[in-house]
Amino acid sequence: MAQDLGLDLVLIAERADPPVCKIIDYKKFLYDQKKKQKEIASKAMKVVVKEIRFGPQTDNHDYEFKLKHARKFLEDGAKLKSFVFFRGRSIIYKEQGELLLLRLAQDVSDIGKVEALPHLEGKKMFILIAPLKKK
Repeated sequence: MAQDLGLDLVLIAERADPPVCKIIDYKKFLYDQKKKQKEIASKAMKVVVKEIRFGPQTDNHDYEFKLKHARKFLEDGAKLKSFVFFRGRSIIYKEQGELLLLRLAQDVSDIGKVEALPHLEGKKMFILIAPLKKK
């Protein structure tokens, strides 16, 4: 029947009992599938991750300045990846870095929740904060 119509016999559901086939134009079928995939991908929410970098001895004014940026990023719906970078011998101030990151997490707790607690990877100590869902 497919050859008489000049179309293709396409297997749609192989595992069904009996298997399901359709007589359609295969090129058009592929085109429609790609179009549907593009539409689904465009509707999917893209996760944006913004980064803020601190030093272990970051001063109060600098902290407040970066906190303002962190709040703006979270309000815009982006995830926040904040880290303290230890250079040279400053690695001995790990506790200060951890306290700084926990202070940041507490200061933005009204608009964001902590996804990953502070952890050290090489010379950087990270914390990951996600925005709260808007109602």
